[in-house]
Amino acid sequence: MREHVFDVVVIGSGPGGYVAAIRASQLGLKTALLEKGELGGTCLNVGCIPSKALLHSTEMLHFAEKKAANHGIQFSGISMDLSQTMKRKDTVVETLRKGVRALVTKKGGSIFEGLGIIQNPDTIVVKKGEEETILTAKNIIVATGSTPIELSFLPYDGKTVVSSDQAIAFDSVPAELAVIGASAIGLELSSVWARLGSKVTVIEYLPKIAPSFDDDICKLSERVFKRQGLIFHTGTKVTGAESKRDKLVLTAEKNGKDVRIEADIVLVAVGRKPNTKNTGLESVGVKLDDKGRIQIDQHFKTNIPGIYAIGDVVAGPMLAHKAEEEGVAVAEIIAGKAGHVNYEVIPNVIYTDPEIASVGISEQEAKEQGIEVVTGKFNLSANGRAIASDVTEGLVKVIADAKTDKLLGVQILAHNASELIAASVTHMEYGGSAEDLARTIHAHPSLSESIKEAALDVDGRGIHSL
Repeated sequence: MREHVFDVVVIGSGPGGYVAAIRASQLGLKTALLEKGELGGTCLNVGCIPSKALLHSTEMLHFAEKKAANHGIQFSGISMDLSQTMKRKDTVVETLRKGVRALVTKKGGSIFEGLGIIQNPDTIVVKKGEEETILTAKNIIVATGSTPIELSFLPYDGKTVVSSDQAIAFDSVPAELAVIGASAIGLELSSVWARLGSKVTVIEYLPKIAPSFDDDICKLSERVFKRQGLIFHTGTKVTGAESKRDKLVLTAEKNGKDVRIEADIVLVAVGRKPNTKNTGLESVGVKLDDKGRIQIDQHFKTNIPGIYAIGDVVAGPMLAHKAEEEGVAVAEIIAGKAGHVNYEVIPNVIYTDPEIASVGISEQEAKEQGIEVVTGKFNLSANGRAIASDVTEGLVKVIADAKTDKLLGVQILAHNASELIAASVTHMEYGGSAEDLARTIHAHPSLSESIKEAALDVDGRGIHSL
């Protein structure tokens, strides 16, 4: 049995883990990164990256089939080779996986493959087959990520009832796909398979899709996605399922009435849970909360000295960029620096087309907190670049404090909203106001002008809105 000594050992190589390992190495700490599966974790291998590859490929198909003629582009005999689409997706993943390995090792980190189990507060056993390696470290960072939540009455079988892990790798297009959950994962994968020809029915327990966003954004999003072919059942609770003639029939309740939905495959996308099993956490006394998340203080420390936790295994949004920032912060804290994450300005994105993005709090959340707000809006249909680019479906909404004009939140439904939201994040990072955003010069013509216009509309000064 081999033994290695480090300053920092990071368990889990997802966005939080590998970034923590890189930053710790940059700061001169002898660092090891452990991974039981593929480098990059869920995000790179079966989450963020492969789903975006599929979204981009199918967006091009959608353009060719539905929009190209508007631009004078004529196609005939359009078809999609799903195997090639999946091959490209896998190539993208493999390229980035190699990139993670190169980044960690070239920054001075060591990579160990195998299941890392905390034996005591400064010792980890790495198990790979029959081989065991002992790592000792002054500091351990737990970044083991999350796994899909399973419905008790609808367990995953990987074939007819699947999680997002399988839904990015179907070998054929399901004739009928039912998706339970209308948040980011559900909407994104619904878009992918609908574009490829599947009849997609989305079922959401809450009364609106994309439920973390304000009603005006949600309602417009639903109208747009319905035009793209998606079928929605909101305010609907799935209660059971049965097999019938090679189909899976879901039973549900909606407005006091029974609903039955047939599908070849059911994708369950109702959320994720922290992955803390088989880590040794409980055996060494690390405290978990009632949702199975690791309890930490403001410096990412658990109740056990020397053990830290970040990413999906702790409270907060389960977002890759949140985990990355925590990875940087915890490494800096361990190195004696002032690591910090501003949780009030973490952007959230649903990568449909148009995309849905937000930062800060919604108008509804502000009202629930007793904050008086003013809002400004601007429709993409009045934006010159949107009209020229044939991407006019969308809306920008700015939420500001009625007394101070401080920016509280921005919500965007637009093509490339994931890129557009960054300017609002920047203004909010320094505590900027709607006035600051309104007076920021944006290039013309650009989609970003819609953000300026929405900020101007906060006090009724919109230039290009009727």
